[in-house]
Amino acid sequence: MIIFYFTASGNSLAVAKKIGGELKSISQEMKCTDLNYEDDAIGLVFPVYANEPPKMVQEFLSRAKMKSDYFFAVGTYGMMSGNPFKYVQREAKKNGYQFDYTNCLLMVDNFLDNFDVKKEVQKIPKKKIEENLAVILADIEARREKEMPAGIMTRAVTKMCEPLYRGIVSGKMSEKFTVDDKCIKCGICANVCPAGNITVKESVQFSQKCEGCYACLHMCPQNAIHVKNEKSSDRWRNPEVTLKEIIDSNKQ
Repeated sequence: MIIFYFTASGNSLAVAKKIGGELKSISQEMKCTDLNYEDDAIGLVFPVYANEPPKMVQEFLSRAKMKSDYFFAVGTYGMMSGNPFKYVQREAKKNGYQFDYTNCLLMVDNFLDNFDVKKEVQKIPKKKIEENLAVILADIEARREKEMPAGIMTRAVTKMCEPLYRGIVSGKMSEKFTVDDKCIKCGICANVCPAGNITVKESVQFSQKCEGCYACLHMCPQNAIHVKNEKSSDRWRNPEVTLKEIIDSNKQ
């Protein structure tokens, strides 16, 4: 089994590790010229941004050629999952396959524009993450076929969020970042950026390839990177994932 994952603060990587199999970082795979894959089962784990998969995930699906007896996809989200599999299935069908099983898992939201990390952490017991993940793991092990339902309201909200998503992936997100004088120019922000959007020399410089994942904010050891009007000075890294794992997943 192969699992492709995209991670920023570690939620999706933590889920991918629990599922098992051969884990492949989408950020690293996008550097390859050969994107042909075949296995008994192929999975996709990604965070949901404004009801869609990250831009890089969609680009990967548009380019990758896959063959398998069983395809599954899991989206991690913090407030509203919407209908992210609309975009996943669209890209898959262009390449001659579709996902047999799709589901979402409610976890800690790391979008600092809207969420206070401390309050999000306090909500963890109510989110029943391990209990809900156990259901997903059992479904995948049993090769269950099920598509997460998307009602009229869910589809409508997902459509309404498309302009917000376009803003997130436009690259202009970088213009929202500021770096304060606590920065020690350690380079961790550059190493955890899946898009290779950050360079660190005399100062931290952001380009226009931002995925809006906020890995740089959450992984900075000095808490020196901020986004305008952020709701929290606290940061989040999934406790089941190490900083080294995120660097290994994303370093360009």
